[in-house]
Amino acid sequence: MKIGELSARTGVSVRLLRYYEEQGLLASERTPGGHRFYGPEAPQTVRRIRRFLDAGLSTRIIGEILDCVCGSDAEIEPCLTPLLMEQLRGVDREIDRLALTRDSLADLVAATGARPA
Repeated sequence: MKIGELSARTGVSVRLLRYYEEQGLLASERTPGGHRFYGPEAPQTVRRIRRFLDAGLSTRIIGEILDCVCGSDAEIEPCLTPLLMEQLRGVDREIDRLALTRDSLADLVAATGARPA
């Protein structure tokens, strides 16, 4: 399928699809006219990429683990558990840091006599 069709089927812009390809996450072949042509597995690959991006993983990490996803979009190999758990711990640390930052800002707002939202 051509890039426009892949974009329509996945809801991902052509620009992002090109970016995924530049990052080595998505493969295409070139037609004799130089147009990108994607195989039948491309929509599922794009959905997987989006799922990992939505979970906060970088494209570098996605490139390392994309082959560890098999079958349906929900099937992830157990070998990814340590990496995903570390990412989750990192998010938890960031939430804790942001909560402290929010408390500090609320204290500053309160010191001005205003009431924090």
